[in-house]
Amino acid sequence: MKKNGLYAILAIACFFGYLWLGYSVWSEKSAAVPGLNACFIKQVTGIPCPSCGTTRSVRLVVQGEWKAAVMMNPFGIVVALLMAVIPLWLVFDVVTGKQTLFVYYKKAEDVIRLKWVAIVLVFLVILNWTWNIYKHL
Repeated sequence: MKKNGLYAILAIACFFGYLWLGYSVWSEKSAAVPGLNACFIKQVTGIPCPSCGTTRSVRLVVQGEWKAAVMMNPFGIVVALLMAVIPLWLVFDVVTGKQTLFVYYKKAEDVIRLKWVAIVLVFLVILNWTWNIYKHL
């Protein structure tokens, strides 16, 4: 992937992430769409996916309730941190004309391609998925 493509994808993902988070907070307060469930997997199968509860977890992080966020879904901590860091990093690279985020991304991609790292990450996703099912999320 080229730098501009990565930066565009990350900017769009952050934009829609903030939009979804804002809608989530707004709909919780106003009960705008009762019963809305964004998880297609859960709607079809009745079983939560590994990322079920991530939006609620991010909301809890924003509210400063870190322990509750981890209990809801640990992925929410990662997503919240990425949503905070990535836009600032993108702006830094654009303003300075550097490509530090792209360089870091390429290094991270190389690490994730290591077999043992990929196995650990897949194991963590499966563990989280099992936990979501156990919690009846």
